[in-house]
Amino acid sequence: MTLFYRESGNIDGSFLLFIHGGGVSGWMWDKQVQYFNNYHCIVPDLLKQEGDNDIAEFSIKNSAEQLLMLIEKKAKNKKVIVIGFSLGAQIAMQMVSMKPKLIDFVMINSALVRPFPFAKYFISPSVKLTFPFIKNKTFSKLQAKTLYIGDEYFEKYYEESSNMKQDSLINILKDNMAFEIPENFSKVQAKILVTVGEKEKGIMKKSAVDIVKHNPHCEGVILPNIGHGIPLAEPDRFNHMVEEWMKEGKVPNGKLINDGI
Repeated sequence: MTLFYRESGNIDGSFLLFIHGGGVSGWMWDKQVQYFNNYHCIVPDLLKQEGDNDIAEFSIKNSAEQLLMLIEKKAKNKKVIVIGFSLGAQIAMQMVSMKPKLIDFVMINSALVRPFPFAKYFISPSVKLTFPFIKNKTFSKLQAKTLYIGDEYFEKYYEESSNMKQDSLINILKDNMAFEIPENFSKVQAKILVTVGEKEKGIMKKSAVDIVKHNPHCEGVILPNIGHGIPLAEPDRFNHMVEEWMKEGKVPNGKLINDGI
């Protein structure tokens, strides 16, 4: 299988990899790619494999391995920045833990790192029960709203959701909900920014605290007045936040994450 990705921007600029979350694909980063056009931008579609339409074997570890190989092939001694959201943030953590010297900056947005102990037992029956609703546009619009997906991207979201295979969705959710902080994450020396929305679920905020505690190079912040999906909900705010952090080391406005919430 070959990883599908889009490449744009300044080929001579720093290498900027955007990793999308579950339920969406690379289009969630369109506003970021437009803004960071002086960077060498790579946006993979994790659930789209060239020459293979069945992603039932998707795994966070396998995705991390493929993206690390892509960096080694494309970055060529450039500064490497990896920005991940949700499922993509889990992959970013896995990547930097596997090859810490390859990556200079890592931004971890809304990563779940507290496993659900019985998830493997209830995910499959839950998905089988609700899966028929995926092709219902009213249901999809409700789901899209929780991810801040507006009219501009709804049809793409709906098409991808409708084409998702049941077994693939089950496999992705199992991997996502079983994820925990990788063993070598504490040794990573890259510059790390951890963010989570103020309106996100408690387990997401606690996960952010866990991540910050596990690495002395982490800086963490709870972003005010936002839920799960700031890159889509407020792209301008997100872009300026990322730029100031990369160029000036400035932590975004919000409640700092130290030893707790």
